[in-house]
Amino acid sequence: MEVVKHINNNAAMAKDNHGNEIIILGAGVGFKKMPYELTDLSKIERSFYDVDNKYVDMITALPQAIILASADIIEQAEINLDCDFNPNLTFTLADHINFAIERMNKGLDITVPLAYDVRHLYPEEYELGVLALDIIEDFSKIRLPDNEIINIALHLITGQLETGDMHSAMLTMKTISEVKAIIEEELDLDIDENGHPYSRLATHLRYLIHRLATGKQIEQSSSSMLRSMMREYPCIYVCANKVSDYFKEEKNWICGEDELLYLMLHINRLKQKNEE
Repeated sequence: MEVVKHINNNAAMAKDNHGNEIIILGAGVGFKKMPYELTDLSKIERSFYDVDNKYVDMITALPQAIILASADIIEQAEINLDCDFNPNLTFTLADHINFAIERMNKGLDITVPLAYDVRHLYPEEYELGVLALDIIEDFSKIRLPDNEIINIALHLITGQLETGDMHSAMLTMKTISEVKAIIEEELDLDIDENGHPYSRLATHLRYLIHRLATGKQIEQSSSSMLRSMMREYPCIYVCANKVSDYFKEEKNWICGEDELLYLMLHINRLKQKNEE
């Protein structure tokens, strides 16, 4: 492997056998005069393809242990979630972890909003956040506070190649929280956020919000069933319409009949379980 550019003593830009640029990490890989041929590939601890140039300088500012911890977290997430991540995620996550350590050392405690929503809407990413704290501790000997589980989970959620940015994820969770408040007020409920019925509703809302935002609604011609539900459960219909009005007024999203029907079914199930 040809090593072509120094980043720091333990990081360098190289070219693989096909001429593709690759960032390599390993003890002393960036120490020699460039360019040179690296024959002992066992020196490479980590390698990264397709990294944006703006993140290369970040490597020099971050402790190598944090980068390696971040790389391990991403690798474990790829296995558990069976997905591909943005190739720059290792470095943006490492930058966040390093900043979190700095905040902790200064005694700064930042409350994470919508922690419940992340834990229940993205349980796999949340569990990876739990595991991430152990990985970071293994590499750095520093234990971050539990609120960092949510921050790491959010990075994993938005780092998946098919998802949007963190703003979109936060907007979705905020919207779900506001819909929950509408349902509670309209039906005079005190929803158990730890209960399975709410978890099912929240998951349905997550995908509903995505469909409404992208204009890809369900279309199954369920008008007769909707009319039947309206007659049988008028209070549920009123509640679902309140949610639909919220979507229209606040987001400029229009709920079709089929989406309204499914929303009614989930709200009704939640109400029934709550009464039990």
